[in-house]
Amino acid sequence: MSRLSQYLNRSSIVMRDGASRMLRMAGADEPSRAPITLLTLNSREDMSRFAIGCDSDIGGTSSAKIELDETSADPKAGVRALQPLRPSAKFWGEMRLGAKPGFEGRVRGGYAGFRSQPRPTLFGEMVDDVSNHRFLALRVRVGGSPRTRNSYYVNIQTDGPITSDLWQHRIFFNRDDGGWEDIFIPFDNFVLTNTGEIQNDQMAMYRERLRTIGVSILGGNSGVEGAFELGVDCIRAVNEEDVTAEPKSEPSRGTQWQRQPV
Repeated sequence: MSRLSQYLNRSSIVMRDGASRMLRMAGADEPSRAPITLLTLNSREDMSRFAIGCDSDIGGTSSAKIELDETSADPKAGVRALQPLRPSAKFWGEMRLGAKPGFEGRVRGGYAGFRSQPRPTLFGEMVDDVSNHRFLALRVRVGGSPRTRNSYYVNIQTDGPITSDLWQHRIFFNRDDGGWEDIFIPFDNFVLTNTGEIQNDQMAMYRERLRTIGVSILGGNSGVEGAFELGVDCIRAVNEEDVTAEPKSEPSRGTQWQRQPV
């Protein structure tokens, strides 16, 4: 689908949903607690909606790719197979802490990430309202070097006045066999960061207007290098009745993704 077709399709969805709410007088209804699918990563069209970056963009030496992984649709793939069977995204590369010649001492290496892209329409930007949901749910699987598996973070950008603000939380995996799992993170546990630094003045996330969601790996925070690989199927917003694994939490230490050279 071309970018123009995607733009017009999003615009029609916004218009349709707005008309539907008016006809149903949705404001008078009880808020729905049903899960909301925020992102799917199961087709080439899905993959085109994401941006990727790493420290090599500004002089570092890490590498990163995100691509469609067909093996998760193969019933012979063992723990790598999704149920129901379907393709998924594979975010992978090599985490390195060094810098390219001429950039030594000027940039901090050791980060890579991807995020959903903004969704402009004829009626303004499309955003997601998760104010009636308490948890972000990720269906993921972790591979690569064991050294890199504790370095992943999920990042949320809202449609607030400061576009460089990111709400962040570390991803805690329960499996170490490369199999799929659902991870649940309370929205209230996300920490506000800006240009890679935790903000002293924390505030509640503006959950009425989620703009983008992404995942980063931060080897620079802990001096970690090595191969990394993360499979991602979907990201949803859910409530307590849909949580199937105990959420884990730990204070964030900030992200270096999107930080400018110093």
